[in-house]
Amino acid sequence: MASKRPTMADVAKAAGVSTALVSIVFRDAPGASESTRNHVKEKAAELGYIPDRRAQKLRQNRSGLIGVAFEMHQAFHGDIVEHLYPTARKHGFDLHLSAITPTRTEKDAVNALIRERCEAVILLGSRMSPSDLETIAQQLPVQVIARGSGTPKVSSVHVDDAVGAQLALNHLIELGHEHIIYIDGGDAPGTQERSEVFKAHIDSFAGTTRIVPGGSSEAAGAQAISEILDSGTDATAILAFNDRVALGVLDILWQRGIHVPEEISVVGYDNSSLASLDHIGLTTIAQDSEAIAVKAIDVTISQINNHTETSAVLTPTLITRRTTGPRPQKAI
Repeated sequence: MASKRPTMADVAKAAGVSTALVSIVFRDAPGASESTRNHVKEKAAELGYIPDRRAQKLRQNRSGLIGVAFEMHQAFHGDIVEHLYPTARKHGFDLHLSAITPTRTEKDAVNALIRERCEAVILLGSRMSPSDLETIAQQLPVQVIARGSGTPKVSSVHVDDAVGAQLALNHLIELGHEHIIYIDGGDAPGTQERSEVFKAHIDSFAGTTRIVPGGSSEAAGAQAISEILDSGTDATAILAFNDRVALGVLDILWQRGIHVPEEISVVGYDNSSLASLDHIGLTTIAQDSEAIAVKAIDVTISQINNHTETSAVLTPTLITRRTTGPRPQKAI
């Protein structure tokens, strides 16, 4: 059997001091000399004692935790979480992550964060309705990342999709493309908003451009481009809902021997870590994951301290790589 985990009482006995003094040392509270602190910590290290931070937080009025619900299969969510950690730490907070999976709903993930006494929750690409978000906001501050919340009672941090759509279209138009297809995000969060933006810009575009159903995964992109190619197309450029969809498109194009960008150009959205890989080099609309994370934590801390609901809209940028080029002389 495993040996019993050392307790604070064990440390006190080994150091020859009271349990109260050990507590003072590990809480960094006043009441112990530097030499005593070092002596206690040395004995604790010898015993393998690790302070129970969870128990400490339960004894406090504040947990010091910010909950984050995210979808495991979304690479861009992982990029944001990576930047949330150091930003939260600067404010004296830690993160508690709760994953959304095919067998674990977003509500399940959020409820788990509430049970952990998180002081606020950040939802990455939430699929919840405005009314569901408002229900959670009655219990603790809520913030949505990568889409608008749809309600003034819940804050959000996201990029301006109108600017992003215009950047992508302008880039392809400047390269001479006149026949462009946009693969939408299916039922993914933010699909409706982004599709409406593209529709508005497409209406003012002199060339022929259309929107086809898609999704948010590589498989969705692969299926969409396969159907486009099988039905025959004069498109010379593809705009994808996100980078994962674009990667699915590229995979099928490469399998069929269609050269990118010599025969067709491809543009993604997000600038996830995958987009910059040397063998991919995806042109994409960049959502600055670090800037989003920093702003999200700033707004969340403000909510925790002042109970204010503040939203922020950031400006995306175009990152040009090797999947886009001049319009070919003839379509594929």
